[in-house]
Amino acid sequence: MEALLHTLTYLGIGLAFLIAGAFLFSITTKMSERKQILEQANTAAAIKLGGKILGLAIVIWAAAQYSLNLIDYCLWSLFGLAAQILSYWIVEHLIFPKVSLAKKVEEGNTAVAILLFLISISVGLIIAGSLSYDAVYEMLKDQ
Repeated sequence: MEALLHTLTYLGIGLAFLIAGAFLFSITTKMSERKQILEQANTAAAIKLGGKILGLAIVIWAAAQYSLNLIDYCLWSLFGLAAQILSYWIVEHLIFPKVSLAKKVEEGNTAVAILLFLISISVGLIIAGSLSYDAVYEMLKDQ
């Protein structure tokens, strides 16, 4: 029974971070992805948002896998969410400063959407790979 409670707790927290992430992604984007997806049937917007959510889910999975406790899990999930938002800002303003990527996605540019999808997944994988406590365990073990 304790394992079930533990699983449900981690699941609930993970889903809450995923929902919060989708909400924060929508308010930090220059266009309404929800409107673009639901009302305009904009495939590019769906690809872009899907990449952000999947990238965040990868981080949340790694945080659950490697965390030492619930607080650690929440902190790493929050870090992943912030990193996803920051990575989009970096791409939008530093890598493509003269182009509005949000406008390109709003226009239905799937090439831009796929690029943003892959960047979100890449950032998620890098963060997930960085969440290992092996070095910490080795250091403490030798003490």
